[in-house]
Amino acid sequence: MDIHLESKAQAQLAQTLHMGNHQLTTDVSIADGGEDLGPSPHDLYDAALASCKALTVMWFARKKNIAVTHIDTRIERDDSEERQGIYRLSTHLIIHGEISDEEFHQLSVVAEKCPVHKLMVSVTTEITTKVERAK
Repeated sequence: MDIHLESKAQAQLAQTLHMGNHQLTTDVSIADGGEDLGPSPHDLYDAALASCKALTVMWFARKKNIAVTHIDTRIERDDSEERQGIYRLSTHLIIHGEISDEEFHQLSVVAEKCPVHKLMVSVTTEITTKVERAK
């Protein structure tokens, strides 16, 4: 997938984010010098985990014919020690539907195995950055 950002017209810091057929605005809070026109990069990072957990559980439920009707997902961030290398995310999933205790247990286990969760805690991410002047 191609991800492309460009400065949002008439905005202080905001960027228009293009991902495939999707587009959204990302910004920082007013307190951080932005206009709060969209989620911040940290919000997107956190949302990636929350959405992955919900999608993974729903995908598994559909695959196993478990009668999940919908999932409410909340995420809380504690970034108070981020500069010391600790970034805490707490996810809370509420699963709706007529499901047995065994099915609920299976879904709980699956929630811990979403790909983004694994990516955030299990791999080394290598990043290269190329910066060049506009021509």
